[in-house]
Order: sequence, then structure tokens, then C-alpha cells
Amino acid sequence: MNTPSRSPFKYNFRIPGSKVEGPIQFAVSQSAMGKVLIGRSQRGICTIFLGDDAQELREQLAAEFANVELQADQASLEHELNRVIGFIDNQMFAGVIHLDIGGTVFQQKVWQALCDIPAGKTCSYSDVARGLGVPEAVRAVAGACAANVLAIAIPCHRVVRRDGSISGYRWGIERKRSLLKDESTKRSMEFSE
Repeated sequence: MNTPSRSPFKYNFRIPGSKVEGPIQFAVSQSAMGKVLIGRSQRGICTIFLGDDAQELREQLAAEFANVELQADQASLEHELNRVIGFIDNQMFAGVIHLDIGGTVFQQKVWQALCDIPAGKTCSYSDVARGLGVPEAVRAVAGACAANVLAIAIPCHRVVRRDGSISGYRWGIERKRSLLKDESTKRSMEFSE
């Protein structure tokens, strides 16, 4: 059985400040969490967006990568898209999905810390900041979570307020609540087997 704590993702962090190598091919499909758009650069998947409307997701991609050529290519990305959706929907995967991750030095440190939070668990923004050795950087941690363009792969949905309440999520608070519930349920099932 594949466990939720495992990940199919290979995290390839770019040198901070370096740009994505385009063009970016993209494709959209449906998952249990709504529409999913993935974008792939020459180095790997550089975006995983969640939403309710495919056109809005394409507009987000264009805004995020304003100076990069975008190419719709459903056929070339079908395999990777299906693997991402399989992971989102069922925590099931086969093979490795290479990610191409940009961001500042601090953002990358936050994202790496988020990847250490097991599925079915949460951490507060304060916990993440303290873990990075900068307890005063709670707002910066929240900003790094908001800047994440790789939904699920970089699990910013596992970061909550200090009191455990759910706060902002780039792809909607209800989606965040649903992701946390699904992961918690799958984790409980794993331990009861």
C-alpha cells in the first residue's frame, strides 16, 4: 500500500533568483479537488494550480510567468497530469515527478520545511518560523506559503494558525480544509490496518 507520507515528487530547486527555462507547456484536467493545471518547463513541473475554472487557471499561469512563452499541450502532458491527479485524489503514484522550483532563498527554505510535514499532520506558521531559526518571521513564512505555485507538491495546506484554525490558502480555504480532512482520514486508515 502506498502511504500518504511518501511523495512521488523530486524537488529540484533552482538557484534563487534564476528564471524558469521556457517555454512552459501546460494542461488542465479534473480531479476530486476541482480543476488541476500543471505547467512543465524544460526542467520539470513548475506549476500545479487548483481551481474551479480552467480559463482562470490559464490566466493565473500567464500572470505568474508573464515573460515566458506558454504552450497548451494536453497530449504531451497527459501522463504527468494523470500522475499528479492520482496523487491528489488517492495519494497513489507510480514513478517520480520532477519539479522545477524557483523562489528566493527564504521561500525555498520554507518550502523545504513544509515538505517535512507528514501527510495528515499540521504545523503552525510560528512552528515553521521557529524551525528555521527565525521565530520573528511568521509573516514571511505566511508570505512564502502564499507564493507557492506547486499545490500539493509543496504542502502549504498543512500550515495552520497557532490555535489550529485554518487560514488563507491560495486555492481556497474550503479546498485546504478538504485536503487536510482527506489526509487525516487516509492516515487514520493506514494506522488502523
